[in-house]
Amino acid sequence: MNDELTGKVAIVTGAGRGLGRIIARTLSDAGANVVVASRTPAQLQEFVEDAEARGRSALAMPTDVTDEGAVDDLVSATVQRFGRVDILVNNSGVVDTSPLLEQAPAAWDRVIDTNLRGTYLVTRAVGAHLVAQGSGKVINIASNFALMGVANHAAYSASKAAVIAFTKSIAVEWARAGVQVNAIAPGYFETDLNAGMRADEEMTSRVLRAIPARRMGSPIELKPWILLLAGTASDFMTGEVIVIDGGQSVT
Repeated sequence: MNDELTGKVAIVTGAGRGLGRIIARTLSDAGANVVVASRTPAQLQEFVEDAEARGRSALAMPTDVTDEGAVDDLVSATVQRFGRVDILVNNSGVVDTSPLLEQAPAAWDRVIDTNLRGTYLVTRAVGAHLVAQGSGKVINIASNFALMGVANHAAYSASKAAVIAFTKSIAVEWARAGVQVNAIAPGYFETDLNAGMRADEEMTSRVLRAIPARRMGSPIELKPWILLLAGTASDFMTGEVIVIDGGQSVT
């Protein structure tokens, strides 16, 4: 499965840290040329330097996915550097934990704009190339919060549920063009983003009590699913949502 990504070109948004960084490294290790995008230029450059030290090709593109012009620049730079694009992973996302009655409209808009509008803009821009070439993979990172009620996460849950519906709709639109569009809905994974939370024993205990497996996911448990959805093994799979959350969403 790893060898077949050699020479493929992937764009990963939200790739500066967290799951996005793990996904970008997974694709790079599998041989893909990876374009990393986020609003954290220094972290993107670190990824490129690491990739090049491992003999891989990568490109850093600081990008605000809510900005249509910036998204167009991201895709244009990718095609100019590598000649094509084959894989898109929409991972950019933000969260706001305000109770709904206290949540300012600006906070709601920030979450919806980044998580949903950003996914739409990048998918549309990349999709024009995928459909034209008659092949490609889109992997949308949703969340298990889209599948259950979670207090103080109305905007986040709504945005990720919309990403799942968006995934299914675009999967139908692009199926005959040879483009597969799927989603992954992860739960809690151990990443640098939640290191502070994991250092708090009481908070960690509260989180783990909500997960039947009584642990968070390890990054290595995400990698096979990324490779599956990015490779030919998923050519007859589209519009699907893979939930990886230790059973949290089914309790």
